[in-house]
Amino acid sequence: MAEQDDAEREFDIKWADGAELKEPSARARMLAARWKENPPEPVPFRGEPEQVGPRRSSWVSTTIVLGSVVAIILLLGYINFRAPY
Repeated sequence: MAEQDDAEREFDIKWADGAELKEPSARARMLAARWKENPPEPVPFRGEPEQVGPRRSSWVSTTIVLGSVVAIILLLGYINFRAPY
């Protein structure tokens, strides 16, 4: 019995996929009705990025990172130098 239900369902899917005209979804109908009265404004592919604050140059960021690495290396070397063996 289950095999027959699967076969019928497969037939229905093929029949539905073969339909020439498909009804749009509820959201598509809602947007079409809304846009008929009030069409949306054109939107560029990529909008202008929002500037959060002044950007630091890449040299400043590089200096901060390398300075932090050097400080950590010196701190670890100092701790190992002071540690009794």
